[in-house]
Amino acid sequence: MSLHMIKLCVGVESIEDLQTHVALRLETQRRAGQRPEQTHVTRVMPKRAAEMLEGGSLYWVIKGQVQVRQPLLRFDAFTSEDGIERCRIVLAPEFIATRWQPRRAFQGWRYLTVEDAPPDRSAADGEPLPPQLERELAELGLL
Repeated sequence: MSLHMIKLCVGVESIEDLQTHVALRLETQRRAGQRPEQTHVTRVMPKRAAEMLEGGSLYWVIKGQVQVRQPLLRFDAFTSEDGIERCRIVLAPEFIATRWQPRRAFQGWRYLTVEDAPPDRSAADGEPLPPQLERELAELGLL
């Protein structure tokens, strides 16, 4: 069974906003002649990285709700320019919408078990509501 991770997506308003930010970064890398990869840098290398690479995803908390996940590709350890050991999380540039799940703010990232992860949205869920309405209904516990 795989293990996931969860992280706050600070400064992003919606899944579409996240997709736009990622697309811009990938395009900037292409133009600079670099291999385009979506990465996120964190200070701590996960001790359970091997478990997460067996089908795990990074679940993003946007505006207090888990809304989307991205498959994890690998973790690269490196030393930053300031001499601090860090971890580069490499993600598939694939955005899989999930059913919304409320989450309080926290620092860094956390492990997320398969049982605690919100399910993916499916066609049976119908068309998504406007984000503001969905956020308000979720905050009221109606979703």
